[in-house]
Amino acid sequence: MKKLKYLLLAKSIGFYINVLSFVSPKKAILKAYGIFSTPRKGKIQIDSIPEVLRSAEAVAFDFEGKIIQTYLWKGSETVLFLIHGWESNSARWKKALPYILKSGYTVVAIDAPAHGLSSGKDFNAHKYTEFIHHVAKMYNPKILIGHSIGGKACLHYQTIHKNNNVEKIVVLGAPSDFKAIFENYVTLLGLNLKVNSGLINYYKENFNLSNKEIEGSLFSNENNIKGLIAHDIEDKVVAFAEAEKNAKAWQEAIFIETKGLGHSMNDEELFEKISTFITES
Repeated sequence: MKKLKYLLLAKSIGFYINVLSFVSPKKAILKAYGIFSTPRKGKIQIDSIPEVLRSAEAVAFDFEGKIIQTYLWKGSETVLFLIHGWESNSARWKKALPYILKSGYTVVAIDAPAHGLSSGKDFNAHKYTEFIHHVAKMYNPKILIGHSIGGKACLHYQTIHKNNNVEKIVVLGAPSDFKAIFENYVTLLGLNLKVNSGLINYYKENFNLSNKEIEGSLFSNENNIKGLIAHDIEDKVVAFAEAEKNAKAWQEAIFIETKGLGHSMNDEELFEKISTFITES
């Protein structure tokens, strides 16, 4: 019943935006962007921080007037970043964290823009990439682990900023290109082609994204980074075909196909494989 209500609400919003696009195209695009980029959940209240995050040292950074909230588990000189996905926060790593901390590495989890305790009202992968870049200048990570759009942000970060210190990247349930993200949203709301193309152009103009970035898998393994791609064939949020595109672009990466994990990718056996991957020489 809840899913049906949500679907009906999404379609009604889409209908409104479609009608608005014929009356005021600019307002329709801004409305579409606002809904697309505003998370409905994922924020944390300062007085109700999840227990798993209370075990870490909370470190906040200022970035262009925005707060980037991070959580630090101190270990060796090797630094590993945890990058969560849409409408989530650093607490999503609760089940995976024990396996990751077995490595003895220093672990840094980052709250995305408008998520967790990080500031902001809107989110997109480009902003997330710049959050990662800013924190990376402080810690210089060797390993990146990202879930969903966080995985895409990891690949985008490495492609754009080319951190030569990064040796391994793990992506879980991650989309390959930005076009797929737009298409999921457009399909959900039933937006017309006019709004779809206008939204894509808005991103190109405001976030300096090229056609190649929007329409194709941009990541190429120029620095021989070791990779692990894991995706569930029953993922209803990010299609399995996206993982296949990632694997095609990154043929050196280990490709793990799972079944029954859905989009969360929370599984002890998978965590063990990730732990082995990040610690092996």
